[in-house]
Amino acid sequence: MGDWLDTLVQLRDAGQAAVVVTVASTKGSAPREAGTKMIVTADGIHGTIGGGHLEHKAIAIARDQLVRNAEGSALHRFPLGASLGQCCGGLVNLLFEPVVGHMAWLDALAGARREGRDAVVVTAANGDANAGKLVVTREAVAGSLGEQLDRPARELARTLLAGDGAPQLLSLEGRALYVEPVRAIDFAIVLFGAGHVGRALVRALGDLPCRVTWVDERAEEFPREIPPNVTVVCAGAPEEEVDAAPAGAYFLVMTHSHALDEMLTERILHRADHAYFGLIGSVTKRRAFERRIERRGLPATRFATMTCPIGVAGIPGKEPAAIAIAVTAQLLQVRARAVAANGVSAARRA
Repeated sequence: MGDWLDTLVQLRDAGQAAVVVTVASTKGSAPREAGTKMIVTADGIHGTIGGGHLEHKAIAIARDQLVRNAEGSALHRFPLGASLGQCCGGLVNLLFEPVVGHMAWLDALAGARREGRDAVVVTAANGDANAGKLVVTREAVAGSLGEQLDRPARELARTLLAGDGAPQLLSLEGRALYVEPVRAIDFAIVLFGAGHVGRALVRALGDLPCRVTWVDERAEEFPREIPPNVTVVCAGAPEEEVDAAPAGAYFLVMTHSHALDEMLTERILHRADHAYFGLIGSVTKRRAFERRIERRGLPATRFATMTCPIGVAGIPGKEPAAIAIAVTAQLLQVRARAVAANGVSAARRA
C-alpha cells in the first residue's frame, strides 16, 4: 500500500466500507512500528501490519466489525507470545476504525494532503469513528473530541506539528487517545511515458509513499487500473508538465519517441532544481543528446545531474519488470540520501 489515505479515499468513493487497522503502540519486539496501517474490506486487504497470526486475528476482528456495521473505534491489546503463535515477545496495541460512507475527518485530512499541509490526527481510542476525531493543521481544526478534550488535544497536536513527533498512544484527561502526525508527501515523481517499462514502474511505485504524475500523449496507453497515488496526465504538450512540477521533483523520461525524450531532457536540465533526473537509454543515446543540447547553449556542467543509463548496477535483465525494480531501487537510494542530508526522518515524510 503506497499511501493509506489515498487508498481509503478511493475505497470510500467506490462505496466500499472498510476498517483501518493501525499499530497504535508497541512494547518490546514487534513486527511493525507505531503508525503502520492495514485497510480491510469485505473482500480485500491493503497493506500489512506484519503478517503472521497477529495479522490474521486483526483481519478477523475488522471483518466482524464490517458484518456488524460497527461505527465506533476500538483498541485491542495483543501480547506477541505463544498464544498468537509468534515469538517476538513484545506487545502491540491495535486501533480498529470503521470507515463507512461520508466521514468529515477523512475529507478534512484529504483536503490537507491535496494542499500540501501537514496535519495531526487525534483519535479517541474507544469512541465514535466520526465525532471522536480531531484533525489539526497549522491553519485550521476540524472535528471534535468533546468540549473537555478539544483544547488540550489541539495544543498537543500543534506541538507535534512544530517538531518531528511520532505516532503515540497516550492518556489525556483520563481518555485514551491515539495521536498521529500525517505529513505532506514531498516525494514527487514525474514519469514521462506509458509504454511497457512505464507501466511496470507505476506498478512498483504504487506500493510506495510517493506521488506520481504519469504523463503521455496517448490516452489509450494508460491501463484501466491506476494506483491511488498516481495522477494520469494525457498531455498534448508534455513539456508543460516539466514546468508544472515542484522543486525537488524526481523526473523519469522513457517515452516512445527519441525526439520527445530529447526535448524533455533539455527542458528538465534547464530547470536545475530537480532531486533526480533519469533518462532511459544507452551511453550512446546519452552522448548524442549531450552533444546536440550543448550546441543549443546548455552548459555542459548540467549533464552531471542526468542519470543515463538508469537503474542500480548489477541487474542485467532488460525485461520491463527488471528495469522497473532497478529504477525503483535507485529512486529509493537517492531519496534516502536526500532525506539524510536534510536531517528529516524517513518516517516523518512517508
